[in-house]
Amino acid sequence: MILGTVIGARLGHCLFYEPGRYLMHPLEILKVWNGGMASHGAALGILVSLLIFSKRKKIHFFYILDRVVICVALSGFLIRMGNLMNSEIIGLPTNLPWAFIFKSVDNYPRHPAQVYEALWCLLVFSLLMFLYVKNYIQNKEGLLFGIFIFTIFAFRFFIEFIKEKQVVFESGMILNLGQLLSIPFAVAGMVIIYYQLRKITKTEKQ
Repeated sequence: MILGTVIGARLGHCLFYEPGRYLMHPLEILKVWNGGMASHGAALGILVSLLIFSKRKKIHFFYILDRVVICVALSGFLIRMGNLMNSEIIGLPTNLPWAFIFKSVDNYPRHPAQVYEALWCLLVFSLLMFLYVKNYIQNKEGLLFGIFIFTIFAFRFFIEFIKEKQVVFESGMILNLGQLLSIPFAVAGMVIIYYQLRKITKTEKQ
């Protein structure tokens, strides 16, 4: 999973955000200290690595995902706090009283978008942990995973409206790349939640 996270995040950034540069100079992909990492790529990398693990260990895929996403939500909080400390993924200028000034970037008060996402991840972590501790996921394999990817990526879709563009080509886009990549994840989460709740309803009727 660690390898899947790092490899997926790096390839996600290189192929989603700067494909021209990295396809022309593929060895640059290995220079992880020079460039970025993409959360959508990390999500795909985690899914692939855990799928391989589940097949090898003969454990149900959703059984693993329901437990791993609790930790991933907490990791999301820590990652965004790291982004805050590094003045990365900054928000648009604002006059709100809680605005941050990222002096390494400029002197404009800006939305602390990293803090918004960090607090949301912490809230999602708390919800998932509560449901897990209360044993709400018994016979509902996949429900926590569905809740996680829907809540995280739906929020990511909306928070992008108050973030600075990550790459130049996004300037003329109505929806940026982060939003476009978040849509399939959020939809997948809704489908999984709907399927699980429908299954629960059928069981109760029986």
